[in-house]
Amino acid sequence: MTAERHGRVRVTLCRDPREFSALAGEWDALHRRCPTATPFQSHAWLHSWWLSYGVPGRLRVVLARRDGRLVGAAPLMLVHRPMPLLVPLGGAISDFFDVLVDAERTGEAVAALERGLHRAAAHSVVDLREVRPGASVQSLFAQWSGARSRLTDSTCMELPAEPVGALIGRMPGSRAQRARAKLRRIDALGIECRTLPGDRVADGVRTLLRLHELQWRGRGVNPEHLRPRFRAHLVRSVGRMVRDGEAAVREFLLDGEVVAADLALGSAGLTGGYLYGADPRLRERKVDVSTMLLRELARQAADSGGGVLSLLRGSEQYKGHWGPEPVVNQRLLLARSSLEPLLRLRESQVVVRDRAARTVKTRFPAARDWRERLGALPSARPAATGRR
Repeated sequence: MTAERHGRVRVTLCRDPREFSALAGEWDALHRRCPTATPFQSHAWLHSWWLSYGVPGRLRVVLARRDGRLVGAAPLMLVHRPMPLLVPLGGAISDFFDVLVDAERTGEAVAALERGLHRAAAHSVVDLREVRPGASVQSLFAQWSGARSRLTDSTCMELPAEPVGALIGRMPGSRAQRARAKLRRIDALGIECRTLPGDRVADGVRTLLRLHELQWRGRGVNPEHLRPRFRAHLVRSVGRMVRDGEAAVREFLLDGEVVAADLALGSAGLTGGYLYGADPRLRERKVDVSTMLLRELARQAADSGGGVLSLLRGSEQYKGHWGPEPVVNQRLLLARSSLEPLLRLRESQVVVRDRAARTVKTRFPAARDWRERLGALPSARPAATGRR
């Protein structure tokens, strides 16, 4: 660990996975005090991700403490390809990145993280993907003293955190009638939904992934979802997040058999549907799975007491039926002034790849995920398309 003291705020760089593991309690407390935090910044999610995907020697977590209390954290790791980069922990299986800052110490926490990140990036470009427009790291970007660039990233779809009846009430008349008919069909079949307690999460995740594989069989399931490391990550992280009230695993039963399952993640300001699996036989029973899932997700979001219901990354057609608001994530590039040529090179690489990706998407409109076709994320899930 390296450290720097500035006034009453001490900035350190955590490189030791054991130290990162031991941060759980104070990290969780900071997560609760950070109004922009999403579930993907929870310690349970990030530490579990590191256990499954981390590379020894690459951990780089900037920490800011005031009088011993953690007031800021930037969870990053070092990669060497295609150039030295500091990138978010959580990788491509996480929908959002942000730093954590204490709401009561926002200004000094952001300033401290900026200093710490400036030191950590002595020989690398900071490449921060999937940053929401209102994220705390936007403040750090605004006061960055070196070179910087802002690019667009994935599009997310968001709805108000309201029960499904209120969401249907926002829809045009004919579309609202169809949505109500789909819900009546689900109820007439007697499909039941149960939320699993913490001690059943491991089995529930395995069931979810089995149904997810069955759902996509023969249609190009994302191979990462079938790998043991992904399953291990979900079992570890979600078990703890369920106990902390940050996740829910649900199963849907028809005639006593589990025919669908989903995983939803939540924080103070956001509830999002992360992954689901459904038996293809539901199509034969004319069950609209997305409507069935959204009713329960909307109930969870409404019970959370505020924020938004996020359909996470991707603008698939079925999401548009609910009239969501598109929100474009951003990609923030930062570097020391002396490394501006390297930042501009990275910027051009990203622009060229995104242009090529759009071309592929235009030429192959049925492609389940154009990023995966380009091989941009060799060990990660697709950004969103076909995921849930």
